Amino acid sequence: MPKLQGFEFWRNTLRGAHYVVAPMVDQSELAWRLLSRRHGAQLCYTPMLHAQVFVRDANYRKENLYCDVCPEDRPLIVQFCANDPEVFVQAALLAQDYCEAIDLNLGCPQMIAKRGHYGAFLQEEWALLQKMILLAHEKLSVPITCKIRVFPEIDKTVKYAQLLEKAGCQLLTVHGRTKEQKGSLAGVASWEHIKAVRKAVSIPVFANGNIQYLSDVEECMQKTGVHGVMSAEGNLHNPALFEGRNPVVWEMTEEYLEIVHQYPCPLSYVRAHLFKLWHHTLQVYQQLREELAKAKTLKGIADVNRDLKLRCQEEIANQKEGEEPKGGLPFFHWICQPYIRPGPKELCKENRTSGSEGGMRGKRALEDEDDGNSDTLSKNKQKKKLRNPNKHFDPSLKPKYAKCDHCGNPKGNKCVFNLCRGCCKKRAFKEIADCPGHGLLFKTKYEKSLLWKSGQPEMQKIERTQKGDVEETAGLKEGIDTVL
Repeated sequence: MPKLQGFEFWRNTLRGAHYVVAPMVDQSELAWRLLSRRHGAQLCYTPMLHAQVFVRDANYRKENLYCDVCPEDRPLIVQFCANDPEVFVQAALLAQDYCEAIDLNLGCPQMIAKRGHYGAFLQEEWALLQKMILLAHEKLSVPITCKIRVFPEIDKTVKYAQLLEKAGCQLLTVHGRTKEQKGSLAGVASWEHIKAVRKAVSIPVFANGNIQYLSDVEECMQKTGVHGVMSAEGNLHNPALFEGRNPVVWEMTEEYLEIVHQYPCPLSYVRAHLFKLWHHTLQVYQQLREELAKAKTLKGIADVNRDLKLRCQEEIANQKEGEEPKGGLPFFHWICQPYIRPGPKELCKENRTSGSEGGMRGKRALEDEDDGNSDTLSKNKQKKKLRNPNKHFDPSLKPKYAKCDHCGNPKGNKCVFNLCRGCCKKRAFKEIADCPGHGLLFKTKYEKSLLWKSGQPEMQKIERTQKGDVEETAGLKEGIDTVL
């Protein structure tokens, strides 16, 4: 069959999907995708897969895609991160029979993407991206799509989108934030950028950003003219978002755990999902946070969910008429609802707050009973302090290391080149030199090899002389034996 493109691909293959679950590392696994589809999602993406690992590692392919085959989980788009056209296409060819399209991740803003040189950190390399998409468009039997972040300038974002379309991209997802907008600096996504891209290209466009309720989906589609809306954080806190419902958290948890029994995934994925689903409730019942973190089996997690359900139901039974949700929440904490990520100033204030009247406490504001300092150490640091009471976290008290002249890593104190071991090894090998400080003896070993080679003729001469003496002695002995 001919490969469908653009709007034909969206209408026929993707069935005109409007409600989309985003690709999320360790979070958009099969079990979660099936839960989301049961509650209104029409299209899902796999978690981002690393193209190079996918090509070389059969177990990685099996664990992340081949074992996750399920008729209910369609239509499905597989997302890869890559920075090499050939590797990207090789990975896509191995995955194309298990999905409706292959997506190139150009939106990941995390530090790991910067180190690996992929995601949003390729957005300035237009020639490379053009080559990658063009090659994939030519070689694959399924369409190629892209997920991008915007530039601060609308004009540059539009040109970027048009370049991808021209190269062969058949569907574009635009996250209305720049690569610098992440974590506490995320801020509000720009629908103006998305609207400008939608008007400038002639392929389907999905919007991503600022989606917390179904009303936001409808508003976004109306204001930007996009063909679909993708949700990540909103979906994690309320998998029934696309149904327009806000169910109780234990109901979603029970359904999710049932699916996980049928389609297993790592326990760390399950735990991460429940930390999101129960986010507001765990601010009230802090003990349940610890119990969830310590649970080692699905049964253990189900027991924690049962405990949470009983506590919440008891709270509902004791609720006074006309009582309002606490902590500025739109719903009571046991209802699935969005989490508004605080800005830098709000986050700082939250971390310094040990609690409020309703027993709500900041995520990182935990008590340090020994010295009364509840505003200095995070939970993780407090655990380290318990294991090692002498440990300190003051940056000014950390030992200062002299830096390598080449790479900035700590240099060896006794290095003759004033370099770290890695740089020293390269230089010593190149110059055939020694560095006793790092135990590198290239010069010494080279000189020994020359000496050994030069001594070979003498050694051979001595060996021949010794061999002749042995033969002469043997002959003499034989003559004596004959006489006797």
